[in-house]
Amino acid sequence: MNPTQSLKIIFAGTPMFAAIALQALLQSSHQVMAVYTQPDRPAGRGRKLTASPVKELALQHRLPLYQPINLREENEQRTVQSMQADVMVVAAYGLMLPPAILQAPQFGCINIHASLLPRWRGAAPIQRAILANDKKTGVTIMQMEKGLDTGPMLYQIECPIQSTDTSGALHDRLALLGANAILTTLNQLPQLKPETQNEALATYAHKITKEEAKLDWHLSAEELERKVRAFNPWPMAFVGEGEKIIRIGEASLIEQNNGSHHPGEILQANANGIDIATGKNRLRLLKIQLSGGRMLSVADVLNARQNDFRVGKIL
Repeated sequence: MNPTQSLKIIFAGTPMFAAIALQALLQSSHQVMAVYTQPDRPAGRGRKLTASPVKELALQHRLPLYQPINLREENEQRTVQSMQADVMVVAAYGLMLPPAILQAPQFGCINIHASLLPRWRGAAPIQRAILANDKKTGVTIMQMEKGLDTGPMLYQIECPIQSTDTSGALHDRLALLGANAILTTLNQLPQLKPETQNEALATYAHKITKEEAKLDWHLSAEELERKVRAFNPWPMAFVGEGEKIIRIGEASLIEQNNGSHHPGEILQANANGIDIATGKNRLRLLKIQLSGGRMLSVADVLNARQNDFRVGKIL
C-alpha cells in the first residue's frame, strides 16, 4: 500500500478525545465506513440522555452509527465482520472488544492511547501522569489484543507536561497529537514493525473517583497542587462536606515553613489568594467555587464572603 492509498475504516470512540481523531480521519483520504460509540448517557442537572461527542460528529456527517450495549453478541460481531474493513480505529471507546472483533478487519484493531506505553495503561493516563509528577507523556498507537493496553506498539509521539498543566489542558494537546499520530500510522500501516511492550516498565492508571479528589491538608503543598491540576476539569479538587464543599480550580505552591500552624489552617486571605498550611509548605488557593456558586477568583469570593475565610480558621 502506498502512503496515499485509502483505507476502509470502522471508528469506535466516545468522548471529545475520540471525536478529534474522527474529525481528522474524515478530512483525510481514508473512508470511514461506520462509527461505534457508547449508548447515550444521562448528563447535567436534569439527567437528560445526551449523545457523545463522537455520535454528534457522526450524525453531522451522516455516517452509519452503532451504539450497542456490548459487542459480545454474535449478531453484533457479524455486523462488524460484514463490513470487511481494512482496520478498526479505537479511541477511548469504553467497551471491551472480543477476539472476533479484534480479528475482523484485515489489519485488526488499533488504539489511540494517551500515554507513552507501557506507562499508564488503563482508564486515566492523563490524570495519573500529572499526579505522579511525570515530566512528559505522549500518545501511543498500538495494535489491540485481549489484554488492557498490552498490545504491540506501532507509533509513539512525546508531549512535555508543563508545571501549570491541568488534565484538561493536557488532554486537549494530546487529542491533537493523537489525531496526527493515527494519520501517520495509517499512512504507513503495512510497513510498520510492531514493538513489544516491556512488561517490567508497565504501570496502571486506575479510574479517577470523586472521593479521590478530596484534599488532605496533611499532604505536602506540592502534592496538593498537582491534585488540583489533575482533577481539573473533573471531578475538581475539594474540601468540606455536604453544603459546605469548596471546590478548588486553581492553586499554587508557596515554599514557606508553617511553623506551629496546623494543616488546613488559613494563614492569609487577601486578593492575592488564600494561603493554607499543609504537611509541608503552603498552598495558595487562587480560584474556588462555593456550594451552589460559580468558579471565581479568590478576590471576588472574599469581596462577599471575607468572614468565611478568616485567618486561623481550619478549612
